[in-house]
Amino acid sequence: MIMQEHIPTYAPQNDPTAAFRIGYGLYIVTSFDGARDNGLIVNAIMQVTNTPSRIAVAINKQNYSHDVIRTSGIMNVNCLTVNTPFSLFQRFGFASGRDTDKFYRTEPPHSANGLIYLPRYSNAFFSLKVEQYLDLGTHGLFICAVTESQVLSNDESMTYAYYHANVKPKPEKKPEKKGYVCKICGYIHEGDTLPTDFVCPICKHGADDFEKL
Repeated sequence: MIMQEHIPTYAPQNDPTAAFRIGYGLYIVTSFDGARDNGLIVNAIMQVTNTPSRIAVAINKQNYSHDVIRTSGIMNVNCLTVNTPFSLFQRFGFASGRDTDKFYRTEPPHSANGLIYLPRYSNAFFSLKVEQYLDLGTHGLFICAVTESQVLSNDESMTYAYYHANVKPKPEKKPEKKGYVCKICGYIHEGDTLPTDFVCPICKHGADDFEKL
């Protein structure tokens, strides 16, 4: 008996929001361009081997840090906590290190590799040395050896979902319209009151056929 080949009953879909179901942390990756320290927000980081310990870091090629790390071959990964304020995301995520000194008037400590780490809003940091680089088109993937790692606190790690639910400001709600809607055609008359002799300009029904929004 010949089995019929299975044929999908629907066309394949590609919903970009499906990626939101993958668990992500949020991190600040610090580097040094030879003149000043730099940092950026990254979410695509994971440990890929345990012995020896290696961590993979994906960085968009448009970010200044991408080129800095390709040149220097080192970086620090700071694991952000749920106490991290939105102002830190603004500083490291909404400005470019090409024209912004992100550590202006601050004196954070440096690890053994000479790069900044952030003890205040991080619960751990990793010093990384790049071993391999993979070109992924829009991003570069850095495969790195861990040269130092420290636990800084027991505070809970920040996740991408927690950031969106609790840290990122919610858009202001537009004030709801006040008025009356025609039950016949759906026309809306805006205002606090509806004159008793009002006639719908669309369907010509009177005020009795309107209800308050």
